[in-house]
Amino acid sequence: MKKNNYSYIGIAFIILLFGILFVPKIIDRIQNGDVVRDESRSDFANENRDHTSDLAFIEVDGVPKKVPAFSFTDQNGKTVTNEDYVGKVYVVEFFFTTCPTICPRMSKNLVQIQNTFKDFENFGVASFTINPAYDTVEVLKEYATQYGVTNPHWHLMTGDRDAIYKLSNEGFNLYSAEDENAAGGFEHSGNFALIDKNGFIRSRKDDYGNPIIYYRGIASEEEQLDEDGAPQEITALKEDIKKLLDE
Repeated sequence: MKKNNYSYIGIAFIILLFGILFVPKIIDRIQNGDVVRDESRSDFANENRDHTSDLAFIEVDGVPKKVPAFSFTDQNGKTVTNEDYVGKVYVVEFFFTTCPTICPRMSKNLVQIQNTFKDFENFGVASFTINPAYDTVEVLKEYATQYGVTNPHWHLMTGDRDAIYKLSNEGFNLYSAEDENAAGGFEHSGNFALIDKNGFIRSRKDDYGNPIIYYRGIASEEEQLDEDGAPQEITALKEDIKKLLDE
């Protein structure tokens, strides 16, 4: 027999031995889930998960503005902090339960938004009362029931007055103040802020490429226009919530 034939026989023997020893082990690993497709694929899926929408980051001195730390008590008597909203897209408002003007309209719009995203476990709302002396846990609970708040991540919060006003006026730049001349004794913004899963304040851009920063929350989709003739922005807010949920 020629020398080359001996070489071929040796190679065939090695291949056969490999099959006997290692193929059963590979099959066993696959059956036990030790070998997964991640071992042989690119990070394309991870790149998709890192997708960022076209919504702007609200910046202060060139730095994206993030929700400051807070800790208050919600309508269920639970302590809620900004950390409870991490991983969730949520809408922020400042209100008070005895408000005779814009708050009921804002609350109805938020309930409509809540119902639009009822199937999304990572959507929530943060409502902060600017009248914590009156708006106790019990009062907030009754208000939530009255308006149909069902989302488990919609927290109506009360707590230290100064901390709430600082969060409103400095943390979000959503104006709030006690004013004996205002209806109900308080004055506040009728706007909503939109927060992404990482706690950054986000918004769409206007026709000039500038962020609108906040969304008008008083006029409903049915009303179309508010008292000043400005178009409603609830539709835009819904569209942008969906964009952030998809990020």
